Amino acid sequence: MNKNTHQPILLDKIIELIVNKSDGVYVDCTLGWGGHSLSILNNIDQKGKLFSIDQDPKAIEFCKKMFKGRENIKIIKNNFVNIKAILSLHNVFKIDGILYDLGVSSPQLDDPKRGFSYRYDAPLDMRMDNTQTLDAKFVLNNKSIKELTDIIKLYGEEKFAYRISQNIDEFRKKKPLETTFELVEIIKKSLPEKVKRQKKHPAKKTFQAIRIYVNDEINILKNSIEQAISLLNIGGRICILTFHSLEEKIVNEIFNRLTFDKNQDINKYLPINIKSDVLFKKITKKPIFATNEEIFSNNRSHSAKLWVMERIGYE
Repeated sequence: MNKNTHQPILLDKIIELIVNKSDGVYVDCTLGWGGHSLSILNNIDQKGKLFSIDQDPKAIEFCKKMFKGRENIKIIKNNFVNIKAILSLHNVFKIDGILYDLGVSSPQLDDPKRGFSYRYDAPLDMRMDNTQTLDAKFVLNNKSIKELTDIIKLYGEEKFAYRISQNIDEFRKKKPLETTFELVEIIKKSLPEKVKRQKKHPAKKTFQAIRIYVNDEINILKNSIEQAISLLNIGGRICILTFHSLEEKIVNEIFNRLTFDKNQDINKYLPINIKSDVLFKKITKKPIFATNEEIFSNNRSHSAKLWVMERIGYE
């Protein structure tokens, strides 16, 4: 597999926003095929340090070969929900920048065996870490209609979740649901014609929902971000690339809570000195999008949004 099969999104902008000290300590929570990590590494000196984390064994294997001989990067196979514990094992308790590039990488989507894509006929898998037990096949064959409806509605924001779940149940009464194309056909059967004629693939929302559930992505993301912000030095930044509204909602909730000044409504003409308790500031008031040129060369960047926040003080 060639590293060029995955193009890192908003690469130059991320480096500009995250690397503020050449001798700083940085974390790439989503190493993938190493594009962002390589650029961070090329923008710090030998006193700087980069910790790059991924749970995909193939990505880890590829990047260990790619970064062989680079002494100031540590590649770690783990889930970024364990970010604090991972860094503490390396005696790191403060960092200068941390990056999350959420979603599924191009090599994962383009590998039919992984079962992430509705474009290939493959076994229903969808595990980011293929050593974990829970996979898409188990979920789709063992969850009740109500459980499937809740999963597809919550994580896929799919209006026809109940109808899809009913048809999944009808199918599996005859035989186990085993392949991505079987699931695609069930989804198509469940949707009105006008929905199937829309630009987005009719299976996109359901596939997203099952993938998020299998990998517990939402709970893990919340937990990890809360840990990450506690690790930042003053001036340190957290950069997050989101790809759908559920991720955006989490990022916005956390960023808004941490940058809200409880004293902002106090009359500024009162003869008292009120100290702000705000410890973070948003660097991006609105998300940064990929340019038209980048979208043209890398279609998967079209839904990407970059959010950045900086620590400005301690309690």
